[in-house]
Formats: sequence, structure tokens, C-alpha cells
Amino acid sequence: MDLALTDRRVLITGGSQGVGKAIARGFLAEGAKIVIVSRDQARLRTALAELAALGQVEGRAFDLSQRGAPEAVADEFRDVDVLVNNAGAIPTGDIFSVDETRWREAWDLKVFGYINLMRAIYPHMRGKPPKVIVNVLGLGGEKPQWHYVCGNAANVALMGVTKSLGGRSIDDGIRVVGVNPGGVETERMIMIQRTRAQREFGDPERWRDYFKDKPLNRAAMPEEVANVVLFLASERASWVSGAVVPVDGGFLHRESWFLGRTSLKRNQSKAAPVRRAQRDTR
Repeated sequence: MDLALTDRRVLITGGSQGVGKAIARGFLAEGAKIVIVSRDQARLRTALAELAALGQVEGRAFDLSQRGAPEAVADEFRDVDVLVNNAGAIPTGDIFSVDETRWREAWDLKVFGYINLMRAIYPHMRGKPPKVIVNVLGLGGEKPQWHYVCGNAANVALMGVTKSLGGRSIDDGIRVVGVNPGGVETERMIMIQRTRAQREFGDPERWRDYFKDKPLNRAAMPEEVANVVLFLASERASWVSGAVVPVDGGFLHRESWFLGRTSLKRNQSKAAPVRRAQRDTR
């Protein structure tokens, strides 16, 4: 399918690594012209050197958690057709282990960084369709977990903002949409899971054990998230606005580990014993 993204101007925050870099590669493969923003200058240079071989790309170092930075980015790149909000570094941990300082730092980048950049770039996009804002959020907004409370709450807030804007922004020629990835196999995710596996199992190489209850026993690949972002940013999705699409292999609607195993047994034996097991877990 031709996504008709050739020569579209795309701004990607957090574009120097992980999902953001995969999104950048995807747009370049479609012939788009991209700008990536990262607060890590060294990582930005490395990413630009890699991406330059694929197409027209430029980059800027901005820390979007700082006051005035989102407005500066919007003013410099006011002619973009697509904004992909992707920057974020939310800590794992429960409500007692993430202190207020770290919580506010995380939200300054992801929650207020997204909101302030949308607020600043919206007037430049208004009345010049087709413009698109894609917010890369996270499945924690729909399937909260005890050990990711800061990220859960951030994604709930940004889902609300995405839906609030997208319900009317289309009247201004701007579609606002979101994607909710589940676990994605990025360098950062692998590092977090290796640390967890070392702590809990004494063996960092067992980090994949945490995906045994996930679809296909794995995390998503960054390209699988990028593909959905590209489709939503294209005119193939011209009647999609205010929607947040899960990109999780069905995990949002998956049973618990135990019920998933009993459903497998149901396919191997008669239903009566399984029904008793299910009743016992309610």
C-alpha cells in the first residue's frame, strides 16, 4: 500500500533511539523528510549518521522538559506536516519507590513536553490540512500495573488529551491520534529487564522470562509500532482522529497467565474440569 508520505515533513521527538528511531527509518523509507529531536547530543549525532544514508534528515538537540523548549521547537519547525510525540523516560516502580522529584522530572518530559509541543505547534498547523499529530503513549494507560504507576498515570493523562483534541481538531485540518505500545524490545527495555532479572533470578540472561505470558512469548519489535504510526500519519487513515490504537499483540484483552493456561487445557480435554478451575479463581 502506498502511504503517500513522499516529501511530507515529519518532526519526531525522542527520535535518536528505540521506537523513535524506528519511526524515523519508516518515514524515510516512504520518502518523507524528517527532523529528529533528542536531548542527548552524542546519541543524536550517531542516529543522524545512520539515518542520513536512508534519506533527508536533520536533527536538533532540545530538552523538551525545560520551559520554553517546546515553543522553540515549534517555532523552528512550524512548517511540519506530521508531529510524532515520542520523547519520554518514565521510571519503573510503585508509588512508594518513585519519589516526587523523579516523578515530576518524568512528567515534565513526557506529559508536559507532549502537551506544550502540541499547544505550540497547533496554531502553525491550523487551517493547512492534511496535518497530523501522533502521540506515542503506552499500554499502561489501559492496563495499569503496580510497578509502573508513574507511567500508567502519565499515559492515562495523555490518552485524555489525545481524545479531547482529536474530537475537534479535524475541523481545523489536524488529526490527533495515539498509539499504545505494550512492551517493546528496545535497548532501554532490555536493560531494565536484565536488571530486574538479576535482582529476582540472579541471572540477567533470564530477562525474556518476563514475556512468557505475553502474545507469542515476546515483546513487540520497534518496527511493529512504527508501522502503525506511519499508517495513522498517512491519508490512508484520513477518517481517524481522537483514537488511541493498542499495539500489543492482543495483550490488553488477554486472560491472566493462569486462565490462559486453563484455556489451553480446554482445547486438550473436556470443559467441565476447566469450568471448575475458573470458578475457583474468581
